[in-house]
Amino acid sequence: MRELAEQALAAALEAGAGDAEAYAGETARREVRAHGGKVESLAAATQRGLGLRAWIEGRVGYAYGTDLSRAGVAEIAARGVEAARAADPDEFAAPPAGGEEPPALDGLSDPGLGEWPADRVAELALAVERAAVGHDDRVRGVEQAVYVDSADRVAVACSSGAGGEYETSSCYAYTQALATGDTGRETGLGFGIGRGPGGLDPAAIGREAAGRATAMIGSGKPASRACPVVLDATVAASFVGLLGNALGADAVQRGRSPLASLLGERVAADAFVLRDDGLDPDGLASAPIDAEGVPRRRTPLVEAGTLRTFLHDTYTARRAGAASTGNAGRSGYRAPPSVAASNLIVAPGELELDGLLGEAGDGVYVTDVAGLHAGVNPVTGVFSVGASGRAIRGGELAEPLREFTIASDLVSMLRSVRAAGATPRWVPFGASVSTPPLLIGEMTVAGS
Repeated sequence: MRELAEQALAAALEAGAGDAEAYAGETARREVRAHGGKVESLAAATQRGLGLRAWIEGRVGYAYGTDLSRAGVAEIAARGVEAARAADPDEFAAPPAGGEEPPALDGLSDPGLGEWPADRVAELALAVERAAVGHDDRVRGVEQAVYVDSADRVAVACSSGAGGEYETSSCYAYTQALATGDTGRETGLGFGIGRGPGGLDPAAIGREAAGRATAMIGSGKPASRACPVVLDATVAASFVGLLGNALGADAVQRGRSPLASLLGERVAADAFVLRDDGLDPDGLASAPIDAEGVPRRRTPLVEAGTLRTFLHDTYTARRAGAASTGNAGRSGYRAPPSVAASNLIVAPGELELDGLLGEAGDGVYVTDVAGLHAGVNPVTGVFSVGASGRAIRGGELAEPLREFTIASDLVSMLRSVRAAGATPRWVPFGASVSTPPLLIGEMTVAGS
């Protein structure tokens, strides 16, 4: 990958680019879906390609391709240079700054991943389903049991000196259990993540799904009111992922963030502490460099209730007169970089879940939300989304609840955080987030 990136960089400069950057990436991905004791589908694919940016006097062009022969690389480079010549001038268009050595990170790739053939990972998915169905007689099946893994190799080379290379791997498995009771069918999610399949516990994933589904049997609607709300870690992670989008400098500069005017202001209670950490060894988004070769780092976002900074790539940093925070991301070689969070980490507190429930007294424990991204206004942060969970009565979990909504706005919710739980969990859906459960002092609940 590194030789390929350097070859493309040289070809772009030879073709007339003032500066250039080459991104070479290879991804090998497998996905297994199981249902009814059988494998429904097994897909495996490897993508390998090159993306190239070229700069000419304030103009930037982008090209990509999968023909990685010497002639193919030269053609990609020539198309990138030609695109730059045709682009409009942009005073903020420039390559990332070089000269900073990327940190050394170990353990990002599991060498054992390649030792798990297709039939073995298929058996893991089937084991997840068996564990869910066998945990409780009321569980009649699962929607699907899914296993996904990915192995990536990336190299970035830039004429400014920025760049580097790394290998990483990740995997996750999940299932949605279906439980039947007097009031109908209930669902529950169970999941696990790791660097490789050996780090997953299929029995625990299945049990979690079954436990969540059966806990919802007999559910009803809560009374409409404003009350304390405890967000389960998976729900809290969904909100933190939205917050990560709002903290991206591109959203701020486009006026698409409720935090745009609040830099240096108090936006949260002291109990809520958030950082972006591209170096955490447990974070699946960790890497020594971001998608344009700038070293990853740990960036405090919310401390002592105050919004400390936004997340920047090179372009937004130049536009803001700031420095990149190492938060350029890509969906692959086909797309140029843009601002993206790496690992969003909420600092844990001192109370376990029982302590959070006790502090809540009487309220609602939210274990699932539906349509969160569609239900949030990206400009104001106002949200109203469907939810399900359990009643909290006398500081303890009571009857199951569903078909209600929770409503607030992101900033008001952060300012109402009374406590963070002591046990965080990594959640891979939508973003790489580590968060404990969160106690919100007051939120509007609309039910019966």
